[in-house]
Amino acid sequence: MTVKLIAVDMDGTFLDTQGDYNRARFASQYAELQRRGIKFVVASGNQYYQLKTFFDAIDPDIAYVAENGAYVVDKQQEIYCAHMPAAQTAQVLAFISGINDIEITLCGKNGAYMLEKLGDSFFNKMKRYYFRLARVTSYADISEPIFKFAIEVPHEKLAGLMTQVEDHLGGIVKPVSSGHGSVDLVIPGNHKANGLKKIQQLYGIEDHQVLAFGDGGNDLEMLQQAGFGFAMQNAQPKVLASARYRAGLHHQEGVLQVIDDCLAGRAPFEKP
Repeated sequence: MTVKLIAVDMDGTFLDTQGDYNRARFASQYAELQRRGIKFVVASGNQYYQLKTFFDAIDPDIAYVAENGAYVVDKQQEIYCAHMPAAQTAQVLAFISGINDIEITLCGKNGAYMLEKLGDSFFNKMKRYYFRLARVTSYADISEPIFKFAIEVPHEKLAGLMTQVEDHLGGIVKPVSSGHGSVDLVIPGNHKANGLKKIQQLYGIEDHQVLAFGDGGNDLEMLQQAGFGFAMQNAQPKVLASARYRAGLHHQEGVLQVIDDCLAGRAPFEKP
């Protein structure tokens, strides 16, 4: 099978512990990907406006499956934008606002939003993932459609929160673990695999021609859909158990090594 598309998660996958990657090595690889007509896609739970800053030189050519599939862009053109009806957004907010010890960021097409009362520490932390982040005095101040809720919760309460959401909001939102230790509540069906499929359809690429990398619960559908789904060695146990293949550690350039293997035709890839 020939690979025609490579999709990478970012935190815990493509990025190292310093939040960067080997730019010289990847630049060489990307030149070869272009020569062979292999599409490169960034697939992350993070905001589009944050993701594109990592790829300034190639931004006009690549695609983004951002916000866990809720916002899809190819060659700087919007392909897809999910939205949740206002009544459902209000229902989700009414429920999660009553849960103790959580911090909430609302994500929409034009930016992300958090309440002013949450303070500077949380704002500065989330600014790393949401470059367009604003404070509001009330959720009623947000006029645009919302397509994702990012929730910070103490680790020991994570499983309980996900169960609560499934029990009370199942069918409206689905909780998935993100790559940076939080929980994203996403619109059911708007996952990375769904977003990636929209890019595949643009270019006539079949699932078996896709090479994908991930480490978190929000990567599961994408890794299972891809013909070559690679879980990072540092991935969550559930991801390691479900992925067909294994890549190295994210901070040891595990993704770039597999891309080298792909370009060289080493197993499990056939020679071009």
